[in-house]
Amino acid sequence: MPYNIALAGKGGVGKTTIAGMLVKYLESKGKKPILAVDADSNANFNEVLGLEVETTLGQAREEMKRGDVPAGMTKNLFIEMKMEQAIAENPDFDLVVMGQPEGSGCYCAANTLLTGFLERLTSNYAYIVMDNEAGMEHISRLTTRNVDLLIIVSDPSRRGIQAAGRINRLAQELNIGVGETYLILNQVKGELAPSMKKIIEDEGLVLAGTVPEDLSVYEYDFEGTPTIKLPKDNPAVAAAFAIFDKVVKG
Repeated sequence: MPYNIALAGKGGVGKTTIAGMLVKYLESKGKKPILAVDADSNANFNEVLGLEVETTLGQAREEMKRGDVPAGMTKNLFIEMKMEQAIAENPDFDLVVMGQPEGSGCYCAANTLLTGFLERLTSNYAYIVMDNEAGMEHISRLTTRNVDLLIIVSDPSRRGIQAAGRINRLAQELNIGVGETYLILNQVKGELAPSMKKIIEDEGLVLAGTVPEDLSVYEYDFEGTPTIKLPKDNPAVAAAFAIFDKVVKG
């Protein structure tokens, strides 16, 4: 059974960048094969990882719901074909993009096939890194899988940490079998004030560590360079790796 890691956080805190650093970390430690899953409706994990995406699982589901199945092909074979096309491959890791949430109408049949496909797909990997939006709706699709590690990413602001606390409580309410949960504070300038530590404690969060604000991260992003290509001695990458050394098991 793969080791499942889910990341969540409100927009603008650098969650997807941290997710990319986690993939880089697992790759560097020989913890492979790795499946990266983009479960954020604002999908951009592929840009961080430097992969081209041909289609998404959501698009495959929509096509099946519309009945866009070639003559002589069963729905099962059609969605298997489309979902195989949705896997972007790399020598060290693969990526699958979930795509937009469901629209109107019944998606029961398509979602059943989707869930079955994901269960078979994930069994081929040792580690899964799922980048989620704050709502984490997509996690519930992996109903037979536990989330071994939930990493909640926030910036060092009261509002951000309170949002992280809400995400933590939501995760406990979902039937996803969360193992360990940690908070990572990203884009940190200097030492954390005691008042900030108090907010984290009041929200019931466990701080795994902080990642400093780093100009190179912004430059890579602005120039369209995948941030997974940041060198290991970059301060933000080094700080993230030190955190992962503490929290990633398996």
